[in-house]
Amino acid sequence: MSIASKYDPSLAEAKWYTYWMEHKLFSSKVNPSKEPYTIVIPPPNVTGVLHMGHMLNNTIQDVLIRRARMQGKNACWVPGTDHASIATETKVVNLLKEKGIEKKDISREQFLNHAWEWKEKYGGIILEQLKKLGASCDWDRTKFTMDADLSEAVTTVFVDLYRKGKIYRGIRMVNWDPKGQTALSDDEVITKEIASKLYYIKYKIEGTTDQFLTIATTRPETIMADVAICINPQDPRFAHLKGKKAIIPLINRAIPIIEDDYVDMEFGTGCLKVTPAHDINDYELGIKHKLEVIDILNDNGTLNEKAQILIGEDRFVARKKVAKLLDEIGQLDKVEDYKSNVGHSERTDAVIEPKLSLQWFLKMDEITKPAFSSVMEDVIQLHPPKFKNMYRAWMENVRDWCISRQLWWGHRIPAFYLPNGEFVVAKTAQEALQLANSQFGTNYVLADLKQDEDVLDTWFSSWLWPISVFDTEVFSTGKPNEELNYYYPTNDLVTAPEILFFWVARMIIAGYEYLGEKPFKNVYLTGIVRDKLGRKMSKSLGNSPDPLELIAKYGADGVRTGMLFSSPAGNDLPYDDKLVEQGRNFANKIWNAFRLVQGWEIDPNLSGRSNTSSIGWFENRFQQALAEINEHFEKFRISDALMATYKLVWDDFCSWYLEMIKPAYQHPIDQQTYDRTIELFEDVLKILHPFMPFITEELWHQIKERSVGESLILAPWPEVKEFDQKTIDDAAQVFEVVSQVRNLRASKGMSPKESLELTINTKTPELYHQFESVLVKLANLSSLSFSEKVENAMSFVVKSDECFIPMSDSINIEEEKANLQKEIEYTKGFLASVMKKLSNERFVAGAPAQVVENEKKKQADAEAKIKALEESLTKLG
Repeated sequence: MSIASKYDPSLAEAKWYTYWMEHKLFSSKVNPSKEPYTIVIPPPNVTGVLHMGHMLNNTIQDVLIRRARMQGKNACWVPGTDHASIATETKVVNLLKEKGIEKKDISREQFLNHAWEWKEKYGGIILEQLKKLGASCDWDRTKFTMDADLSEAVTTVFVDLYRKGKIYRGIRMVNWDPKGQTALSDDEVITKEIASKLYYIKYKIEGTTDQFLTIATTRPETIMADVAICINPQDPRFAHLKGKKAIIPLINRAIPIIEDDYVDMEFGTGCLKVTPAHDINDYELGIKHKLEVIDILNDNGTLNEKAQILIGEDRFVARKKVAKLLDEIGQLDKVEDYKSNVGHSERTDAVIEPKLSLQWFLKMDEITKPAFSSVMEDVIQLHPPKFKNMYRAWMENVRDWCISRQLWWGHRIPAFYLPNGEFVVAKTAQEALQLANSQFGTNYVLADLKQDEDVLDTWFSSWLWPISVFDTEVFSTGKPNEELNYYYPTNDLVTAPEILFFWVARMIIAGYEYLGEKPFKNVYLTGIVRDKLGRKMSKSLGNSPDPLELIAKYGADGVRTGMLFSSPAGNDLPYDDKLVEQGRNFANKIWNAFRLVQGWEIDPNLSGRSNTSSIGWFENRFQQALAEINEHFEKFRISDALMATYKLVWDDFCSWYLEMIKPAYQHPIDQQTYDRTIELFEDVLKILHPFMPFITEELWHQIKERSVGESLILAPWPEVKEFDQKTIDDAAQVFEVVSQVRNLRASKGMSPKESLELTINTKTPELYHQFESVLVKLANLSSLSFSEKVENAMSFVVKSDECFIPMSDSINIEEEKANLQKEIEYTKGFLASVMKKLSNERFVAGAPAQVVENEKKKQADAEAKIKALEESLTKLG
């Protein structure tokens, strides 16, 4: 079969993805005779398009799935999208504005029609883009968090938890997003340090004309909501003010001066204005001291009538105006620059407003306990484990989850209100009616019921994801279906650390609450993709390349490997185009390696005896690398697994093995060597396939015609066999001699075609005899001999073996002596660094025995090399 001179990724990608899809090679069905391997995709927002974070995350998932499939497991990767309440509603609201339509001017039903229309047209684009990356999801299983059956499951869970007493409705301080005009959970708030101002405001003491109390605040616009001033009872500076009142500037309302140890005497002026409606800590203080609550802000962040002044002004405009008014009446003492930590909405980036609001909450104190212990006891393992501390901190300080959102797009809360102000919680209006009549003994009709306007937090549906994608009825029946029994718990979850609590922890909670079982065994936490300046890649910064353009330019395999070259779990990926360029070059290297082998003429009458040692070496080296790669996979070191594969293929197979067996120009190769090389190349393609699925599948079929069932995607992953470490070490020593001869040629300006004589002073000549044909061929030697001394020769040392090449008259002896002296000094420096480690008692006592043994071996090698180099120097006089 002829092969193109250059690899064209676009042709291979289109051909093989279509082939895999047409033959349902990603499909997974329940098969009790096979071990399941399951991954559920972190469902991207239905509004989303592919970005660099998705590329990294989904490449890792696909690598794991493809390898599991080749291991003979029943690999099932479930795709899908999340309805993303706030993000989608914002998209639709903006789209309607472009058409001159305001959300407030249309009905809920009309708005949802627009939203579903948008979803059907644009939603799920990202899933199509993932196919370009090579994602081998079982696309027939694609789910959406607002599919009818998944929505019913969400409603069932809400009703169930409410009836268990775990969901309640109450007025509490919440995080309010004035832009999205909805409550947010603590986890949807991102704290940012911003440049702010500290305003020192003078409050007059009631009944005096010249006594003032100065208070520092970052929010002067909220003074109209003050209900008290608090001092520390131990602070002597304010002892004379106990029991008195102060007057709020601008509105002249008197408020009491109270005492509490909560006040930090060292911060600001040592006293605090108490504004329960607009600060969570003040709210707690207000409850303790039974203070009034005055909310002066509208839902959109403007001042309301209770503010008395600047009504209708935005909070930030009001801040500046209040400061100016205070200054005009002489009650603004001073203003200082100040760095403050301010909460922002994760979705809209609006500054969060603490706000008292009537919302729905899920009690988190008891329901979280199994999820906490399962991670702490490594029933569920986080990779890397450093994230356990973060998980512990969140779990130990968890607050009740505010699960209601003031939106229209999402799962509507199944609570129904009655004319008398009471409410009932039920799955349907009809059930609610029956419940209301039985509970209150009244003949209500459906028209009397009004369903709650709010929807549930997006995460209240996605926390059920590993269960609901397989079985939505288990929440009501309590009996898992065949699919859930088979695929659950899933194996590995690949996601980002920033949703460890949003999603991961909550899935674990739901898994134990409804199935008494963990939802997955391992959580692989990726890092953030950053640019050269260390900034997170984002559209807003304009520092993120378009993933599809990268794929078009470098090929999907090049992008996949480029993303994984330097992305250890939990660590950020410093992205550079050079990474994906290196990935593309790797693909070209593999392609050209096959073209080289395929171009050889075969002579069935030739003996392959001269290549026996070369084949034996690579067989052992392959097994060594395979064991290392498998270990990396088991420990979720995906980047390391790729690098071990890369070195095996680029260095060992292409740079050494193929050069070792390559026939001379226009000479044939023996059949035995050719056949074994093709078999070894097939093994190489197998371990490359999870990382580079397209080029490997293409070359797999270039080798010979194969049926669908013989496709590489289904080929068995190679089994690790015993390998001979000595053969590998011996060959490495021979390769080092070859490299030194080549370096010597280059440094002396010798032609590579000029044959050289090589003499080696060694105690193990059999090592070189084993690879003599390789050494003679790759170093281009006219002869290889063994002797203790060679006069008038250039020399170099490999391990403790001294190698000599006779000098020509043009060789500068003084220069050779200087080079030897330089190498002696370098080796002595290396030895000193090794000895420093070995003289460190803590290192010797604490490091693994193998690591200490390796350092001792380095010591012995360095000492032997120094001795040999010094002997060479002596021989040169």
